Amino acid sequence: MKNKSVKTDDSEMSFFDHLEEFRWRLVKSIIGLVLGAIVVGIYSDYIITNVLLKIAKNTNPPLNIINLKPYGQLSLYFEVIIIGGLILSFPVIIYQFWKFIEPALKENERKYIFGSIVGTVFCFLSGIVFVYYIMLPTALNFFAGFGSTSINNQIAIDEYMSFILTLLLTGGLVFELPVVSFFLGKIGVLKPSFMRKYRRHAIVIILIVAGVVTPSPDVASQILLSLPLIFLYEISIFVCKMAQKKEVNIEVNETN
Repeated sequence: MKNKSVKTDDSEMSFFDHLEEFRWRLVKSIIGLVLGAIVVGIYSDYIITNVLLKIAKNTNPPLNIINLKPYGQLSLYFEVIIIGGLILSFPVIIYQFWKFIEPALKENERKYIFGSIVGTVFCFLSGIVFVYYIMLPTALNFFAGFGSTSINNQIAIDEYMSFILTLLLTGGLVFELPVVSFFLGKIGVLKPSFMRKYRRHAIVIILIVAGVVTPSPDVASQILLSLPLIFLYEISIFVCKMAQKKEVNIEVNETN
């Protein structure tokens, strides 16, 4: 495949050039997603048994995961393959996204693309690691030990996997807050003074968002997600300040 889009530093891209560029970036992202899904499909048994179901086995008492539908396991494998392929191909998708918006950036802003790609992927993977090793074990242990011992907890596999995969993706996405703040700070849309002024409002919004994005209405999951979000908000203030300070220094150097 040959990218037919025309990109030059001396001339602006037309609407059709942008459309063609978007099409090829989308095609490459889909190819990355398909390849990632194939890799996950090959190791799907190991991923389901030794990664996703492992958390339920380590709770106290262990959660009993059961299948209630004739096609339940088939749907489970498709869901894991698609979501796993999305996670595995995330670096490719982010790279295509940044390369697509590259022509709209200033010359001095383009040098931050590689760092932005690395930062985006790092934050996304950090969110997934946080959810898998801290948030999910804590939440599932809370669920397993809560309530009467006369009630046997038997969790449907589709409900369990939906809970696990939704939280993993949510954790990866919400950890992108510092990268988003850096980008918005670079283009002058977001100011650190604004973020400090409305910190209390942001905390309230974070608590609401944590309640919405968690797949079940439990306080434990909401608190576990909201605490790192508040911490990330404080980091984002610092990141936004640094981004604008660099921008001011560049403008002063160009003026001199």
